Amino acid sequence: MQLNLTTNSGSVKILDLTQPIVMGILNVTPDSFSDGGQYHALDAAFKQAEKMVADGAKIIDIGGESTRPGASAVSLEEELIRVIPIIKLISAQLDVVISIDTSKAQVMRQAIAAGAHIINDVRALQEEGALQAAADLAVPVCIMHMQGQPSTMQNAPCYQDVTAEVVAFLQQRIDACIHAGIKREHIILDPGFGFGKTLEQNFQLLADTPVFHQFDLPVLIGVSRKSMIGNLLHCDESQRLAGGLACASRAATDGAHIFRVHDVRETADVLAIVAQLAKHRVSKRD
Repeated sequence: MQLNLTTNSGSVKILDLTQPIVMGILNVTPDSFSDGGQYHALDAAFKQAEKMVADGAKIIDIGGESTRPGASAVSLEEELIRVIPIIKLISAQLDVVISIDTSKAQVMRQAIAAGAHIINDVRALQEEGALQAAADLAVPVCIMHMQGQPSTMQNAPCYQDVTAEVVAFLQQRIDACIHAGIKREHIILDPGFGFGKTLEQNFQLLADTPVFHQFDLPVLIGVSRKSMIGNLLHCDESQRLAGGLACASRAATDGAHIFRVHDVRETADVLAIVAQLAKHRVSKRD
């Protein structure tokens, strides 16, 4: 499996997904749940991007609006001020795929023009103009499931069957994307861990990772430092690495393709081990 990405120069960059890869999180925000304020300044953000690339990140996911539970909305102008300069700098200086984490159509358009390659939208292109923007830009898109909005999503989320309902939602959004003119091979799926789910629902989704392969599309896993780990292990964000690596190992073994994480080097090491073990299992069966 692979993603074909078009650069600003018109050349095609191929992202190989035959083995799991790391997407490094770069939040240029003052209030993200784990790293808010650390990379708000341009020089600090670029140094972190450099480190993540050196540590093995194949994608840098840049976000200018926190989507943590209870987060407040950010204006279009403020989001653009936060993300466009760092996208331009990374695009000019580093050989890495850039993802823009946004739900706003105008941010999508300006981010891709500045050098980003992928749109990562927690609202699955449901905001005004987002679906058309993604279709016009003709770039890969990651569509995520979320019940509610960030400000209210953790207020008693309820499902009859969480996996079946997430699958049905993703199918509906795939259909909407294709109808709008987005190529099927440009769609990435994210079950939306922590976005309107309880602890048990999150772990049910993780255990059901193989179910999402029915779409034959790349699957993104984003559990890094999230409360599903903290609530199970009774620890804060600074103590969630081991739990996150355990989740990554399980999801990688179950065939997930992209891992959105804060701790790039450690996750890349885990994914390398999983990939090596998978190679030997295939060799033994042959």
